[in-house]
Amino acid sequence: MSKVIDFQQKRKDSIEKRKRNFERVLFSEFLGSYAEIDENGTKYLVTMVDISQEGCLFQVPFHKDAQTHFKQKDDVTVRIYFTKDDFLPLVVNLKHINEYVDEKGDAFLRFGGEFDKSLPSFKAFQPFIDFIYKFAEFSCIDKGESKVYFL
Repeated sequence: MSKVIDFQQKRKDSIEKRKRNFERVLFSEFLGSYAEIDENGTKYLVTMVDISQEGCLFQVPFHKDAQTHFKQKDDVTVRIYFTKDDFLPLVVNLKHINEYVDEKGDAFLRFGGEFDKSLPSFKAFQPFIDFIYKFAEFSCIDKGESKVYFL
């Protein structure tokens, strides 16, 4: 029996992998953007792991206070900073919380949830999400080949 390869699925998987890699670089190095959970004046620095059209996945360093505090909350406000002082507040309805240990052995709590799309700030964030998807689909990788500077 011969195996059929679904090239459309392979392409989708490749784009999703590129999107996740781009998000990691974007949020950790390129823009210098970061996020905070703002809960009644208490802020928790978080790291964005993944963003989709529907929601996001973020993590905080593991500690029991965060684990018990956020299990009791359905909605959290996540601030996405684009400069030192300017941010977009997004409300995320938490759907799941998991413990995660990275390759260095550091422990985190990972939160996954859906965006409240009715907020004006989400409408400002939506084109940014679209950009991430389009970048993953259409960007090229520089492999050192000759470049055209003038046409």
